[in-house]
Amino acid sequence: MGAGQSAEVETLFGDYPLDRAFDEMREPTGAVRPHYKALAETLARLPQDELERCKQSAELSFLTQGITFTVYGRDEGTERIFPYDLLPRLVTAQEWDRIERGLTQRISALNHFLRDVYSDAKILNDRVVPRELVYSCKHYRRQMRGLQVPRNVYIAVVGSDLLRLDSGKFVVLEDNLRVPSGVSYMLTNRRVMKRTFPQLFHSYGVRPIEHYPQLLLSTLRSLAPEGRPEPNIALLTPGVYNSAYFEHTYLARQMGIDLVEGRDLVTHDNIVYMRTTDGLKRVDVIYRRVDDDFSDPLVFRPDSALGCAGLFNAYRAGNVTVTNAFGTGLADDKALYAYVPRIIRYYLDEDPILPNVETFLMTEEKDRKHVLANLDKLVVKAVGESGGYGMLIGPHSTAQQREEFARQIEANPRNYIAQPTLDFSRAPCLIGNHLEPRHVDLRPYILFGDKVNIVPGGLTRVALEKGSLVVNSSQGGGSKDTWVLESQ
Repeated sequence: MGAGQSAEVETLFGDYPLDRAFDEMREPTGAVRPHYKALAETLARLPQDELERCKQSAELSFLTQGITFTVYGRDEGTERIFPYDLLPRLVTAQEWDRIERGLTQRISALNHFLRDVYSDAKILNDRVVPRELVYSCKHYRRQMRGLQVPRNVYIAVVGSDLLRLDSGKFVVLEDNLRVPSGVSYMLTNRRVMKRTFPQLFHSYGVRPIEHYPQLLLSTLRSLAPEGRPEPNIALLTPGVYNSAYFEHTYLARQMGIDLVEGRDLVTHDNIVYMRTTDGLKRVDVIYRRVDDDFSDPLVFRPDSALGCAGLFNAYRAGNVTVTNAFGTGLADDKALYAYVPRIIRYYLDEDPILPNVETFLMTEEKDRKHVLANLDKLVVKAVGESGGYGMLIGPHSTAQQREEFARQIEANPRNYIAQPTLDFSRAPCLIGNHLEPRHVDLRPYILFGDKVNIVPGGLTRVALEKGSLVVNSSQGGGSKDTWVLESQ
């Protein structure tokens, strides 16, 4: 039994296993970490049927609110309630301070990088980042060369994925700069949690996140074209069949802005208008949840029905702000990720506050040979994929899968990177009627307009399948509420 730990708390954990991975709630000795003690004691005092009732109440709340996510590739159907675990993940004030400083540093450097690459390309001329790596990236947009971006802000909304390693320190696994999703689940998780455990929530002194939609709105307003002091703002969605459509409708409603599809927009004289029952209404800022390729059939994919013809020309003329800017996917290419520490040092003359994960580039012969010889130990990722797709987790793979990935790497080395299989942190989850550990990551959301804003929290994603390292919602992962504490 952990020092000073009640018998009820010990019973709560039962045969809960501890291993090399950092456990968010428990120390290696089995003792509950100091900032988790009140939560553990509250849970231990609850009757078993009360915990089950709380879980059912939370699930019912998600169902009635229509909080769903599309899971692709499953035979039993694609639309499901967003999986949610009842136990919050706690982050101390000291831990959050480091995360916040590290992410502010990171988004600032990446924004400098995008501005530079699409203008003078000094970082390429100085050979800090290989020129061929940039120009071979499928998300590089030559149409953005020399284009003046409003306020020089390329990435207004970012969701970076963090892992906590066995040392207890957080590292950045990847940056999501194109259309990062999940923030609506962060917000709805919090609403459900406050209703489920109101007294516990208030006694903990949890920092608020409910103001995120207003921060996002003020960020979008700050990026409006010159001469539009009261800008009309719209959220551009691919439509009801998109996996994150619930989020699009939720955010538009919370911000009080129009939700539009490409067919709702029209351009005239390089100005974007929205069709309404009262006629055409000018749109000044578009929060884009549609990928570059589908945004404008005149410039990108001609077969796209999701975008608006003429949108890019209106953007280039400075008559509409589109955020995130076209071409930002370059900076979340998984091969370019390996150079982010150098990018931070180049533009900010600072060491990274949040380190990267060791990354092997398949374009480097030495790295490629090492990876091909150790596929059973490594994680291999396609550089342009997201959501856990295009990935090989070596220790959980078959010989046939490794052979197939080896062939793909040899055929197109630029398309793959590899990283060690990380034993990232686990947190207790309510599985059935008892607690079991599951791997978790953390996706905080960063806003960049006239300044950087980060709401204290984020989406803690959970690999709900036992032993799984895949936390992505699109592949059956779930989430927890993330409590950033006011004090230690």
